[in-house]
Amino acid sequence: MTILITGGTGTFGRAAARFFSHVASAVRIYSRDELKQSEMRQDPKIKQDIMRYIVGDVRDRDRLAHAMNGVQTVIHAAAMKQVPACEYNPTEAIATNIAGAENVIWAALANPSVNTVLAISTDKAVQPTNLYGATKLCAEKLFVAANALVGHRRLRFSILRYGNVIGSRGSVVPLWQALAAAGEPLPVTHPDMTRFLITIGQAVGMASITMIDMEGGEIFVPILPSTTIAVLARAVAPDAKLRAIGIRPGEKMHECLVSADESRRVWKFPKRTGYAAYFRIYPESEFDWQPGRLAPHAAGGISVAEGFSYRSDNAEGLLHDPADVRALLDQAGS
Repeated sequence: MTILITGGTGTFGRAAARFFSHVASAVRIYSRDELKQSEMRQDPKIKQDIMRYIVGDVRDRDRLAHAMNGVQTVIHAAAMKQVPACEYNPTEAIATNIAGAENVIWAALANPSVNTVLAISTDKAVQPTNLYGATKLCAEKLFVAANALVGHRRLRFSILRYGNVIGSRGSVVPLWQALAAAGEPLPVTHPDMTRFLITIGQAVGMASITMIDMEGGEIFVPILPSTTIAVLARAVAPDAKLRAIGIRPGEKMHECLVSADESRRVWKFPKRTGYAAYFRIYPESEFDWQPGRLAPHAAGGISVAEGFSYRSDNAEGLLHDPADVRALLDQAGS
């Protein structure tokens, strides 16, 4: 199996390369950052002899189509992700997150070798209040609808939606750690704000499970712990002072991974050894290839109650003890 990872030099892409370079026959990293590609070539955790590093932008459909030649699996992780940057540069966010998603779809359709396309999404795509979330919602809709274009070809498009990756680029955790080491107070938006938490290892593991289970058109949502910003700060630096800076434009008090409007199409699947339990949101539309699909309950799924929502303030694993969050931080750093 040959895998192409767009945005492959990001936090997810690098971790995915470390994992898939030991199980795939070839891994192609597609990104526009040649410096980070050079740094990845020196990563001893990546099996370099099967790696290929391709400089390209998801805005360039022809370059994407060329990069996908002979590829079986595509993981689309390229995106503009910073909320303030997207708010200030809306046309750039749209070009990368929406037009780029469309380019990935058309490049996959143009390459007969491709049979699996997994798009990485975010909790901010649910009932979005900022441009980043709105662009990711559009991207989700594009990938679901792409299944209507494949006919009877064995090509599937699905989505993995999860929360904040602990310690990723742009994460507040490294900033807080640096400030705490310097004896500075930690800036917090609102102490009662809640967020879902996932380690990069869990994200890659969930991606691998999704690629096996996906039938096309579903959104996969891992069941994750969550915590308040205050508890997270205490986990990072128990003795540091906190400095309230207020909620930034476009931010929510609480994030949502499954909305009440989606609940009619949601099935919950049990935990597997080494992997989290997850929700699977089935598509509203029927596709030509759908007759005969395995019923969700036949595969071990259980439907959720209508009106159910999965929010960071009502998550099954809402963590109140900084020690529990500290354990997650330690796991993320291992």
